[in-house]
Amino acid sequence: MTDVRRAYYDRIAAHGLTPLWEVLGALVPPEPRPPAVPALWRYAELREHVMEAGRVITAEEAERRVLILENPGLRGQSCITQSLYAGLQLILPGEVAPAHRHTQSALRLVLDGEGAYTAVDGERTTMRRGDFIITPAWTFHDHGNLGDQPVVWLDGLDIPTVRFLDAGFAEKAATQVQSVARPEGDALARYGANLLPLDYAPKPADPTKVFVYPHEKTRAAMQAIAAASAPDPHLAHKQRYVNPATGTSPMPTIAAFTQAIPAGFETRALRSTDGTIHVCLEGSGEAEIAGTTYRFAENDVFVVPSWHRLQLRASRDAMLFSFSDRPVQQALGLWREERL
Repeated sequence: MTDVRRAYYDRIAAHGLTPLWEVLGALVPPEPRPPAVPALWRYAELREHVMEAGRVITAEEAERRVLILENPGLRGQSCITQSLYAGLQLILPGEVAPAHRHTQSALRLVLDGEGAYTAVDGERTTMRRGDFIITPAWTFHDHGNLGDQPVVWLDGLDIPTVRFLDAGFAEKAATQVQSVARPEGDALARYGANLLPLDYAPKPADPTKVFVYPHEKTRAAMQAIAAASAPDPHLAHKQRYVNPATGTSPMPTIAAFTQAIPAGFETRALRSTDGTIHVCLEGSGEAEIAGTTYRFAENDVFVVPSWHRLQLRASRDAMLFSFSDRPVQQALGLWREERL
């Protein structure tokens, strides 16, 4: 850089100006260059650390007793991709995680233990392993454990997206536990059985009223699909969760998927712009991400950053849950996929 140019840059900096040509390549790259990196968290190695958190702090003190899964390329930012957050939450027998609400949308995927519940706007649902549960933005929710064993689930939230937009609000409820306003299963019966109330007319971006997607039903559907059709070369058997009233994603900022991969099957490589978090619910296998192989087993979590090539291989019949920011990218016309 010449002295003349450096002196010019110094002068314009005093006026809050900077030259685009010095940063254009970074601002408008030829393809995505995410700071997030591929990573895998082995649940068998993490479980004792999660349980130790139960001895260090109570659920009431913590409000939410969670260990954040921080992407190694984004340490200190409380996120697993640039747009999404993930963490492992623990609730012990007899505990209550007090009721609150926030503008961030959240999902829960139950991994370990039985006897807990989550309540969303006055309705409880019993948490069973593999259940996909959501708490839409600005809905009061609390969790409790009425059983005799610790319960752990994966939290997924759009915290980084809301933080980027400076749109975060939160509010604690007047009571620790919500009053039960409707019996368990009410929302699923009203909105998730190919039926809708006559006056219910949701907008496409509205979150679903169905806040629990039972793993038992998902698993049965995937088994029927796998029995009736050959696996897709790139996806094996993969379905997306939807708001049954609109066909759109359950939440406007987070998409969720289920995927069944037969033992011995290997997918062809693909990549997409939505960085995706995967959880192995059943079986085991390998994920090859941008040339590096990660072996996964039940309850393991791995992340595939934006525009990283992914191939999956199942050593035993595998069932994966995953979530990403695809709805946001699609709404903005940014989402892209390449099947290789």
